[in-house]
Amino acid sequence: MKTLDKYLVREFLQSVFAALVVLLMVMVGAAFMDVLRDIATGRMPAGMMFAQLGLVMIGWMPLILPLALMLGLLLAMSRLYRDAEMPVLASVGVGPRRLLGPLLPVILPMVAVIALCSLWLAPWSDRYGRAMVKEANRNMLIAGLEPGKFTQLPGANNGVVYVGDMTADGSRFRRVFIYREKKGRMDVTTSSDGTVWLDGSRARYLRLTDGFEVEGPLGAGTLDYRLLQYKTNDVKMPDRDNGDVDDRVQSQPTSALLAAPAREAKAELHWRIAPPLVALALALLAIPLSRSPPRQARYGRIVTGVVGYLLAAQLMLLGKQWLGSGKIPIALGLWWLVVPLLALAFWAYFRDGNPGRLRR
Repeated sequence: MKTLDKYLVREFLQSVFAALVVLLMVMVGAAFMDVLRDIATGRMPAGMMFAQLGLVMIGWMPLILPLALMLGLLLAMSRLYRDAEMPVLASVGVGPRRLLGPLLPVILPMVAVIALCSLWLAPWSDRYGRAMVKEANRNMLIAGLEPGKFTQLPGANNGVVYVGDMTADGSRFRRVFIYREKKGRMDVTTSSDGTVWLDGSRARYLRLTDGFEVEGPLGAGTLDYRLLQYKTNDVKMPDRDNGDVDDRVQSQPTSALLAAPAREAKAELHWRIAPPLVALALALLAIPLSRSPPRQARYGRIVTGVVGYLLAAQLMLLGKQWLGSGKIPIALGLWWLVVPLLALAFWAYFRDGNPGRLRR
């Protein structure tokens, strides 16, 4: 049976790998749009696009890998049933229970990788990615500015900056226009020339020369305006709204969540524990779900599997929200979803192929 096991393991691995590649291609497009949006709004330097894209994909792995595992096993088993290979194997005593041997070398490493991504890599990628953006925004002079284009000021509710021309290294600007709103007043600053510099606290300043500054009310009906002509004017640029890396529950290590008493921390902990267990249940359910007569189309089974995965993912998300808001007790966690799903998976797998009681 070693030759048969090698053949089945190879079939399972090829199908899982093919499903993972397709899912990654789809997810990369969605992640790429998110990264581009952050770059366009000035929240992220353009040079970090590919690094941030990789970190975002690592954070999505706990949700992508379970679907790839289930779809791969569904595709492989459906092909075996369609090509009448499973009936031939059943005739020599290789039933669904006997498939557990070649299935474990595929399922267990995938479940271990999902657990590694969910418990460690995903929070690390979120924490590391935000730290990279925060440090890059501190170190680089200015990011997100393009000559001849209005750019929203990062970290400001209402503010734009415009530069007519800039040097290749982004250190000097010409024809600078800055509009800001603060406490019901507007501030318009113009300059013919400007540079960027960092003070001792690493705060960013625009040093403008030979320009004007107008301050006044936002609403009409008052003439409380002030006009200032300056030779040199240092304008502090707002800090980028990157969020505090240490305060985000999604970024905290799993060991810190174990000791944290907050409901949000416990909800995040259960959210990280659930994906590998759900992946194991879905992988086992894929075997009885793929059973079909020979030469029958297999895509209906795949649609059923995808719908089941989406239902489980939505219940996980709702469970996390309910835990965080206090609608369900922390002790219950997501076990109300994981334990019945595992029980159903084991029952369906070991019952698959049993003839049952014969009827007249």
